[in-house]
Amino acid sequence: MVKVGINGYGTIGKRVADAVNLQDDMKVSGIVKTRPDYMAFVASRKYKIFVPDAKSKKLFDDAGIKVEGYIDNLIDDSEIIVDATPDDVGKENKPIYESHKIKAIFQGGEDHELTNLSFNAYANFNEAWGKDYVRVVSCNTTGLIRTIYPLTALGNFKVRANLVRRATDPNDHKKGPINSIEPDLKIPSHHGPDVASVLKGLDIQTMAVKVPTTLMHVHFVNIIFDRDQDREKIMSEWKKYRRIVFVSGKDDVKSTGQLMEIARETGRSRSDLYEIVLWKDAVSVKGNELFYYQGIHQESDVVPENIDAIRSMLQLKGKEDSINQTDKSLKIGELVYGR
Repeated sequence: MVKVGINGYGTIGKRVADAVNLQDDMKVSGIVKTRPDYMAFVASRKYKIFVPDAKSKKLFDDAGIKVEGYIDNLIDDSEIIVDATPDDVGKENKPIYESHKIKAIFQGGEDHELTNLSFNAYANFNEAWGKDYVRVVSCNTTGLIRTIYPLTALGNFKVRANLVRRATDPNDHKKGPINSIEPDLKIPSHHGPDVASVLKGLDIQTMAVKVPTTLMHVHFVNIIFDRDQDREKIMSEWKKYRRIVFVSGKDDVKSTGQLMEIARETGRSRSDLYEIVLWKDAVSVKGNELFYYQGIHQESDVVPENIDAIRSMLQLKGKEDSINQTDKSLKIGELVYGR
């Protein structure tokens, strides 16, 4: 059983930690926290806590939270680190991992160039095999790749996608929700190049706006194939993948709020939706063009990708075996969302 250290225990880190402990071939060796906030108190009931420096240790000591040691101690007791620190902090941490000669996984807030290997389990699991440093792409990019990759079986195409992004996460009282709609004035938004860093050579353009919600993202996607397509064949390809699920407006599922309600009422931990949700009654094919909407739960869809990246980098299991085990542990594909 391999030991996994988690550097950062925020939105992604805490979910990856719990997912690691659901696996039978890995366990959490500890987590790194910088401040003794309320989440540190919660985490201390489940995990060994490590800190980056003496200043942080004093803060924890004063707060009465037990600290096991420093980040160097956690690294020495781990076989791989999942870096779930805030955007751009990972690049500051990479030299630490390199000096200890330990493998590390970074998140989508870092640039592709930090590792030169951006990861999605469906699309390029084998590229990460045995690698030292891998970046799991962002929630939006993961969502786009999940639904685009299956369509590569149907021929060549180009992608035009528009992203409606939540302003911030539900627990973030500093950033939002914003009382406005904020367009990303850089075109393409970073999501298009990120998708192409995994699906190499793909012609994709993306635009994005932030809106005043904290629940989920919604994408509306247009795919232009090089030949006419059949809707049922497209649906058939998507249905081969458990990390894609379907809902229907006929069941009165018409909003992200209702998707979160489904997650709550079906017993998902933290109301997480690891799957990408497609509204099947809005999937439309016109000749060689496909149009669809998809919902992305930004807090959780990258969690299974982190677990599969661990297995690939440590050469624990092949692609299908890893995905099957991850999905079973997180109950992905087991829930029925509607007709």
